[in-house]
This record gives sequence, structure tokens and C-alpha cells, in this order.
Amino acid sequence: MKRPWLGWLGALALAAVFVWLGRWQLERAVEKQAMLDDVAAVLRSRQAQPLSLLSQNQDLGYAWVVGTGRFTDAPALLLDNQRRGDAVGVHIYRVFQPEQGRALLVDLGWRPLPGDRTLPRDVRIPEPLAVSGLLLPPPATGLALGPDYVVHDPDTWLLTRIDLAALASGLKTSLAPRVLRLDPALPFGYARDLDVLPNTLPPERHRGYAVQWFGLAFATLATALVLTFKRRK
Repeated sequence: MKRPWLGWLGALALAAVFVWLGRWQLERAVEKQAMLDDVAAVLRSRQAQPLSLLSQNQDLGYAWVVGTGRFTDAPALLLDNQRRGDAVGVHIYRVFQPEQGRALLVDLGWRPLPGDRTLPRDVRIPEPLAVSGLLLPPPATGLALGPDYVVHDPDTWLLTRIDLAALASGLKTSLAPRVLRLDPALPFGYARDLDVLPNTLPPERHRGYAVQWFGLAFATLATALVLTFKRRK
């Protein structure tokens, strides 16, 4: 190569991209670990706070809440492509109106989908009733492609993601900025747990990917050095 500096420029640019990707993976690991630590602290204490009060709060943290209210006549909201173990299904959300405060989405749990993707019929829950569980931000939307939801029938909407603003507009109701993950011990709803990182990577996977990206950056620079010395010889 008559202009070896061009090769080095390309190698440095490529290594810089790999380092940036590694740093991004580490930042995601830190964010998710902080999330897990916050949730673990809430679940250890389970210091119950009133749902009616916190449903009005714009804070996007975590809290263990209890309250009473009723599920509205709004359609069941089925979040698609949700894994539980090796099975794929939907998480079923319903709009819950506390005795006071703003309505919010309640995650009733997960149900599998058969091969023909026949959507489950949601079972009406007796009301009014007492609820408890983990109040948390809605699931991350990820890369928003396509419509937020499809109206399958008047009683069932199939969601590709949870966009609270879009759902509030479609449902014509104000929704709180957090959702309620029901206590698995409650005797209604479907299969559920309090895992806050379903269908996404845990911190250790992000750390593993970071090591890989940093390794590629090192390999790129090492290759450039080897080729430079070989050319000189």
C-alpha cells in the first residue's frame, strides 16, 4: 500500500466503533443492574403504598402498592411475542380504575398462543376487588416498527408494544405513566412472576458482548500492527 496511513486511519476508525459499542453495552449493563437492585430492594421490604396515590405520580421508579378498584369495560390489551421459557404467547393487560387517581394498565399475566395464533378470550374478573403488586415503568418499546396495536375485535386489541400515549388516545382515557405487575400470589389472572427483564438481555449478557466488542477493537489494532511490520520487512 503506497499510503499506509490510510490503512491505519481505517483501522483506528473501525476500532473506535468497536470501543463505542463496547462502552454502550457496559452502560446498558449498569442501567439494568441498577434496575434489578432497585426492584430487589422494593421486594425485600414490600412496604405497601396506596395505589390511588401513586397512580397519579409521574415518578417512573418502583413501588409495592395495594389498593381497590375495578377493571373498566375497555378491551383486553394483548402484548404479542412474549416468551415464557421456550413457549411464546401474550401478556394480557386490562385498564384498572382505582377508587381514586388515574386509571392504569394492569398486567394480568401470560397466556400461550397455539400454532394457529388464535387469541385467548379474556375472562372477566369480579369487581370491585383488591389488588397488590409491583408498580413499574411499562416495558421498553424497542425499535418502533409498524402500528402500535391492531383492533382484533371490539373486546381485544393486539399490541406490538406498549405506547401509553397511543393507547390513551385510542382508549380515550388518561393512563398513569406506570403499570401494575400483579402479585403472583393473588388468586386471579394468568401465569406471571415479578421478573422485570423478560424478553430482554440480563446485565451479564451485556457485559459479555462488551468484552467481545473490546476484543474486536484490540484485534483490529493488532492486525494493523502486524501488517505494518510485515510490509516494512
